[in-house]
This record gives sequence, C-alpha cells and structure tokens, in this order.
Amino acid sequence: MELNQQLIENGKTVHWINIDTALKTPEIIDRLIADNLQLNDPVFGKQYEGDLADFFDTEKLGLISPINDELTIIYGCGAALVNLDAKVIYIDVPKNEIQFRSRAGHIFNLGAATTTDPKIQYKRFYFIDWPVLNKHKQQLLASIDIIVDEQRIKAISWMNGTDFRSGLARMSVHAFRARPWFEPGVWGGQWIRENINGLNQEVINYAWSFELIAPENGIIMENEGRLLEVSFDMLLFHNNKAILGKAAERFGYNFPIRFDFLDTMDGDNLSLQCHPSVAYTKEHFGENFTQDETYYILDHHQDAKVYLGFQENINQEEFRTVLENSFKHHNQVNVTDYVQTFDSQKHELFLIPNGTVHSSGKNNLVLEISATPYIFTFKMYDWLRPDLNGKPRPLNIDRAFANLNFERKGQIVSDTLIAKQTVLLQDDDWQIVNLATHPDHFYAVRRFEFDSTIKAHTEGQCHILSLVEGESIIVKTGNSEQEIHYAETFIIPADAVHYELINKGKNRAKVITAFVKEECC
Repeated sequence: MELNQQLIENGKTVHWINIDTALKTPEIIDRLIADNLQLNDPVFGKQYEGDLADFFDTEKLGLISPINDELTIIYGCGAALVNLDAKVIYIDVPKNEIQFRSRAGHIFNLGAATTTDPKIQYKRFYFIDWPVLNKHKQQLLASIDIIVDEQRIKAISWMNGTDFRSGLARMSVHAFRARPWFEPGVWGGQWIRENINGLNQEVINYAWSFELIAPENGIIMENEGRLLEVSFDMLLFHNNKAILGKAAERFGYNFPIRFDFLDTMDGDNLSLQCHPSVAYTKEHFGENFTQDETYYILDHHQDAKVYLGFQENINQEEFRTVLENSFKHHNQVNVTDYVQTFDSQKHELFLIPNGTVHSSGKNNLVLEISATPYIFTFKMYDWLRPDLNGKPRPLNIDRAFANLNFERKGQIVSDTLIAKQTVLLQDDDWQIVNLATHPDHFYAVRRFEFDSTIKAHTEGQCHILSLVEGESIIVKTGNSEQEIHYAETFIIPADAVHYELINKGKNRAKVITAFVKEECC
C-alpha cells in the first residue's frame, strides 16, 4: 500500500496483479503433493522433484498481460513465470525468518488455502515449498535486476542485480561467516546464553546454535552500515565450483557439511536416536546423502557423558520390546542396560556414522560436525518428557530399527567410534592434528593448534572451521581480513586457495576444520 501510494504521488498509474490468481486450486495442489507429504507421518516426507510451474494453471498464466499506458507490477511467489519482457525484482526472506513468521501464524504454504500448525507447515516447507522455490531462484539468479532483503518491512534494503552477483563472486574467494541463529529445546542448556553476546535472555534456554546449516542460514553483505541478507544458497547457485571445488562434482548445489552447537550444559539428555542409511534416505526422503555425524566436545561438566553404541550383550528383540512398552505405557527405560556411555573429554571427537545409536548426555557443549542433512533423526526414547509446548515428542521406533547397526557394540565401539588423534605436521609454535573419522564419513576433521600464526592451503576443497580454544583470531584470505571469536564458525571457499590464521589471544589457539575427503569427490 505504501509503495502504491508513493508511485501515485510520483504520477504513476499502477496496475497490480497477484500471481496467486493463477495458482491451481488448493485441492488440486494437495493431490499433486500428497505422495511427497506423506500425511500419515507427522515429521517426514519425500522431496518434491517438480518445478514451481507445476503449482500454476498454464492457461491463467497466459492471460496475464500489462495494461496499455499503465505501470504493471506482477507480484508473489512465481511472478517471473509470466512470459513478459520485464524487470525482475527478487525479494528474499531467510528460512529461519520464515519459520518465525510461521509460528506467529502470519504465512501460508505455497498454494495452501489456510495457515496451520507450524510443525506441519515446516514439513511442507522442507519437502515441497523450499525445493521448488530454490530451483526457481537458481533459474532466476542471472537475470535478477534488483535483489531485496524483505525481513524489515519498514527498512527495506536492496541491491542492483549486477552488483549483487559481483558481491557473490568476491565472497567466493574470501573467508566469510554465515549468520547463525539460535533455538530453544526441551533438553537445552545455558552455555550459549551465558557465552554468546546479544541473545534474548528471556528465552528459556538455547539448545541449538545453528552456526552453519547452509539450507537455512543467511549471508550478509554490508555497505556503509547498510546490511543486505540473502539465503546462503545464492553463493552456490552463483558458482558452486568456486565454493566447493572438487566436491562440486559430487554434491552439485548442496553444501555438504554443517556445524552446529548442541547445548546441554545444565540442561538434559538428547533423545536416544539414530540416523538413516544412504539407501534408506534416498528411497524414503529423496535426499542424495545422509546424516553422518560426529560430536566434538567443546566444553563439559565433570559428570558429562556421551551415549554411543550398544552393549556387547545387546538383544535386538528385547531392546525393541522395552522401547515400545515405554512408548505405550510411559515406562522408564534403563538406557545403559542396552547402550554404552563414555566420559566426555574436551577436544575429543565421537564418531556417529549412520545407523549408530547415540545421544549427548546432559552437561555437554557439543560442536556437531556432520553431513548437511539435518532433520532425519529417528528418536527411540525421549526420557518420557513432553516438548516445550507440553505435547508428546514423536518417536520413530520403526524407522530406527530399519536402520540400526547392531554390530556396533562392545569393544568395537571404543575401537572404531572414538577418533584416534595423531600429529600430521608440526613446527616450533604450531601443529596440525588429524582426528580420524569413520570410513562411512565422507569428510575429514583436523585441528590447527598455534601460538602465533599458521598457514594452510585449501587443496581444492572448501574448509569449514571453528575456533574451539582461544579468545579470537584473524583470518586472512588474499587482501581480506576478518576477526573470528571463540566458538564462531567460518568458511574458506576452495577458490580462496591459501589462508592464514593469526592468534590474537595470549594462549594457544585451536581451530577445528572439516572438508570433503579426496576419495569422496
């Protein structure tokens, strides 16, 4: 309305067309996506592989045309599907902001007639809306005339499309940091709240710090104090090879690795869980790779433990019966009768390839280094607690037992699922430590330890790093410098080639890094 008024005051007669008028009916769209949405499952679906155009009536799209002598503005998701020679203004909203608006009841799913429960909306976002809208965004990127950050409706920031693409190109050869976001959870602790500045102190806890989950993070460009945030995937759509290097051939436009913090300090245990095999993930969810994880212990209290792998005498049928009875009758499970625990040790790396039973116990701060897929957690036991909204958390016992590896038990667990750490290279004031990952992990993990400076080479791979000990460091790539503080994550694109880390603190700095293994490209 304000834009319309401003245009009128400038002597423009404006004809507005909402592209939603060309959508297929909600009933037709519901039938179109029914197999992917899997309404019998409250959490999981399968990615829709079609295009945004599938949601529109071709005949109605063809009828849209400008009116002579009037400025015509076609707006809404899919406006660029109208075949006209017109300027393209792309309005971007980061996916975490979409979730906040969903919880406030302010938005609809693509083609939906009504709002609904945020968890149901999120499932449809993940499996339906975001895949088709991301594909559409990729197709449009080269032709965008204006990019707009719509988060603050009263303070719109925007950028010329040519300048925007130049900015993406510059980011693709220098260190950068995604904008993290933070979420409470039923098991959440207090470390993040107490150690990260600027967070809302009224929130009950912070269970997650999403440092780098590329499908949902944003990146920020700045000019003279003005900020423009766009979705992380814009970088990949612009030039995935510059970012991913050799790994682009395997992963395409999917960023392969994620870093996030799990905070159970003065909190509670995570659910007992496992993740699906690659084959199961492809068949049931439409993802090309699965959620192979590791837990890097950044901090902990003295009594903290990690649940990992089965006891030597595990009985598969008995374990399943106990879990199912607990779910039906609300019985407590003595988890350690079936699952091993290990004392947490700072800077230790626990390996969690798919199919491994695991959980972080309370009083840990875990840096979760993982393959990027991030919602495919099959909960088997959740300590009989409701979610923060007071409702039961869904369990996935059937899916878990279709994927659990019962050979990961007894001594095999300590031999193969706790990373062996060896020094690869060293000098007087630095060393590089390899933290050997499991053969199922497609990524390697190393740690730079240095008193003053250390130099590194990307070797054609994207490096994801986090300062895990020390006050702050300077990261240099080419003629660019950026300061990184404790527990912050940053990215070195493959095309940066060389980078240098400079310790700004009094004590030795430690930086963990992960990258795709050569043999996995």
